[in-house]
Amino acid sequence: MSTLEIIAVIVSLIAVSLTIIRHTWCWYFNIAASLLYGDLFFQYRLYGEVLLQIIFVIMSMYGLWVWFKNKQHDHDITVEPLAIKTLVLQLILAAVFGVLFGWGLHQFTNASLPILDAQLASFSLLATYWTSKKHIATWPLWVVVDLIYVAMFVYKGLLLTAGLYGAFVVMAMYGWYMWQQAKTRQQQLIQL
Repeated sequence: MSTLEIIAVIVSLIAVSLTIIRHTWCWYFNIAASLLYGDLFFQYRLYGEVLLQIIFVIMSMYGLWVWFKNKQHDHDITVEPLAIKTLVLQLILAAVFGVLFGWGLHQFTNASLPILDAQLASFSLLATYWTSKKHIATWPLWVVVDLIYVAMFVYKGLLLTAGLYGAFVVMAMYGWYMWQQAKTRQQQLIQL
């Protein structure tokens, strides 16, 4: 457990907490957390996760832009629907990308756990995209991805980060509940 890991954990917890309450500051904290974890993961040769953190910075800038662009006058971020056909197609594309990325990591780097690392990175990107689009489906996907991350980080000896991702599982379940409540309130307002 390093100082870098401790700071990254704290910043990440703040980022997810702000995402749950749909506060736009979540994106700034996500950028900071991604930069911190990019450095940490590089030290542990989790290159898929390093690339993921770089893409997270870009996705966070995109998410910030989308949330500001669509922010309603009452400062609430609206939860958006996601068609089941789109959901399934995007899950399949994420899995295919993960396989190709994992093969590349295996062939061209000394990456530790290249296939698992790549699949987790791919599905994390999809979940982040869904978060930026305010799709409630982001939360169940994060639950599954974060559970697998816990196991990988325990295996790699990143126990504090494994604990963080365990907390992320609980936070994702709570986020799912909170966004569902917001979605229900939005639908009630539309019916009025």
